[in-house]
Amino acid sequence: MAGQLKKKIFLLLILVLFLPARTEAYKSRIKDIRFSTHNTIFRVVIELDKKTPFSSNTLKNPYRLYFDIRAATISSDTKRILTINRGPVRSIRAGRYKRDTIRVVFDLTNKAPYRVFTLENPFRIVVEIGDDPNPYYRERKIIVIDPGHGGHDPGAIGPGGTKEKDIALDIAKRLKRILEERYNLVVYLTRYTDKYLQLKERTEIANRKKADLFISIHANASRSRKARGIETYLLNWTNDEEALRVAARENAISVERMKKSQTELGMILTSLQREQKRDESLKLAHYIQRSLVGTLSHRYRSIYNLGVKQALFYVLVDAEMPSVLVEVGFISNPREEGLLRSKGFRQKTAEALARGIFRYLLTLPDAPKLAMNTANLP
Repeated sequence: MAGQLKKKIFLLLILVLFLPARTEAYKSRIKDIRFSTHNTIFRVVIELDKKTPFSSNTLKNPYRLYFDIRAATISSDTKRILTINRGPVRSIRAGRYKRDTIRVVFDLTNKAPYRVFTLENPFRIVVEIGDDPNPYYRERKIIVIDPGHGGHDPGAIGPGGTKEKDIALDIAKRLKRILEERYNLVVYLTRYTDKYLQLKERTEIANRKKADLFISIHANASRSRKARGIETYLLNWTNDEEALRVAARENAISVERMKKSQTELGMILTSLQREQKRDESLKLAHYIQRSLVGTLSHRYRSIYNLGVKQALFYVLVDAEMPSVLVEVGFISNPREEGLLRSKGFRQKTAEALARGIFRYLLTLPDAPKLAMNTANLP
């Protein structure tokens, strides 16, 4: 009897040891492994759903760089093997190394310098391999992106039911990822979820973070479904009726109240005009508008350029840094609502915004004086 009991206990121990670990026990999950190249830098991003400890090391004969990510698993739709053959990287392999450890291996053609840093929201391990001839990538400028509206305030709603708040948040998240991963900038969002914030709270976040730039993202609307186009605003007094209408809608007040507010805030606007901030905001707006129209018109037909405009947007009033408000299209126009609902269009919009922001940053006095062909910028 005792012998049979021992045998059963032994079999149970064998089962426990060799059964695969349950996914629920893992602290994090690898959602994606992606790569890009910029100049002579090869950049890999390992995205996880939670922050988790990891370590890295190198091996010789042949040269390899590897990362051990503990208490992790890999999502079923993440590629385990990536054939690269670019620069110093032949391929990337990911698989289970130990019961609670995923190992990601970079197969290299030769020994190459590398650096590693992490990004938050979502948690990402970023690996850069190679020498970077452009020291600007080391300048960690701070950008605050403001997805308009949120929570009980949906913003404008398109004829198909698309809500401005959802479009703005999606583009903002895409823009954050691009600015962090491609341009090595520090980026914060004023909201990461469907949350309501007062207009003043949004610039308070930017001021508290000591941001270098503040960009508020919106989708436009009009009573006329034929209204279309992209426009970028900076803070200033205006007598343009259409600009007043747009500002009144975003400020959630009437046009009449908007006109009265301009008079009440005349002293603020007068002081702003004497500051360099307004000139820098104007320059930033032009870079962003030019990038948006130029990028999107190459891929999509009938992208209409409404230009750079000025209006009294409350969300920009208290910003202590160059700031703009971008209207990425008319959600009230059925065709443009369709574009805004497209993931591809929102991704291209985010890429164009990022390119415009980066090109503006290259004009700043503390940017390195490098002979760069801006047409070849990422």
